[in-house]
Amino acid sequence: MRFTLSSGTLNARLQSLSKVINSKNSIPILDSFLFEVSNNELKITASDNENVMTSSVTLDQCDGEGSFAVPNRTILDAVKELPEQPLSFDVDTEALTIKILYQNGMYNFTAQNADEYPHTQTVPDSATVITIESTALINNITRSLFATAQDELRPVMNGIYFDLTTDYLAIVATDGHKLVRNQNYNIKSETPASFILPKKPATLLKNVLSKDGSDVVIKFDDRCAEIKFTDGLLSCRLIEGNYPNYNSVIPQNPNNMNIDRKSLIGALRRVLPFASESSQLIRFHIEAGKLEVSSEDIDFATSAKEQITCEYSSNPINIGFKGSSLQEILSNIESDEVIFQLADPSRAGVIVPAEQPENENILTLIMPMLLND
Repeated sequence: MRFTLSSGTLNARLQSLSKVINSKNSIPILDSFLFEVSNNELKITASDNENVMTSSVTLDQCDGEGSFAVPNRTILDAVKELPEQPLSFDVDTEALTIKILYQNGMYNFTAQNADEYPHTQTVPDSATVITIESTALINNITRSLFATAQDELRPVMNGIYFDLTTDYLAIVATDGHKLVRNQNYNIKSETPASFILPKKPATLLKNVLSKDGSDVVIKFDDRCAEIKFTDGLLSCRLIEGNYPNYNSVIPQNPNNMNIDRKSLIGALRRVLPFASESSQLIRFHIEAGKLEVSSEDIDFATSAKEQITCEYSSNPINIGFKGSSLQEILSNIESDEVIFQLADPSRAGVIVPAEQPENENILTLIMPMLLND
């Protein structure tokens, strides 16, 4: 079997797919990429036994059909050092030998039997289907990933929750201290459905999807999801279990503070190093037209204080937040201004962008920290 394709195209696909492969695998064949050639097309697959990603490349020339597996380090190291040029593969699928010819030389190495590669579990046609624009999906995943938990006792908190309702698609993440809820009103269903996407496939999608406005089709049932995008397909096992009722923890707070997002991030960066390393407590004192951000570490006798102008006309309020969590939330909002919706020092603070994206509603929540006043 012989086929020819561009070195740059092959390298780009292999680099994306290599993120699926674990550094240590229980099944040795999973250290390899699966190559399948048919109908003038090369399909490359990478798997860790729970997540399977495939990508297809149209071949420049092709003589014959077949499949074989290639150790990922061997092919990655061979291809990434080559400048853009045609690569000719000469593969003997019976003797399991591969010869790659390039402009000034050649590689010779051993293939592995493709029959040993585990088969992907397909999602049935009766499964629920969501179609979402790629840019919207990347933005929602990026906004949500940081809020997922690492909790062995409650694995449902370790992923991103997709909640399809009759009014919108909500994409939610929470670790119990902070929460992100993205509502997309363009996507809805007469039959509500939901699934929890684990962190690894979510990160893979964030890295491989292109912001080209193309459609991403997500097909899912109770156990698995199949996510089809322009350059390939990702199949993954879902987290099973009931996600907590996230809407019930979002309070209706009466006091609004409008503030410039970048100014507040800058103040947090300057003040946070002076907070106690264990608590990272940042204190807000808010009064008409002014926010005072302060921190202190009693053990080391350090403190910092900074004032920022803001729009606020309610009663003065003192409230404490974990500085690193607040920084993460603000860094993942794109609006120039943000609105803090507050009630009292014991109730969660809600942070929303001053300008919402079209047909979307983004809301974040952060639990307060106790102030020793």
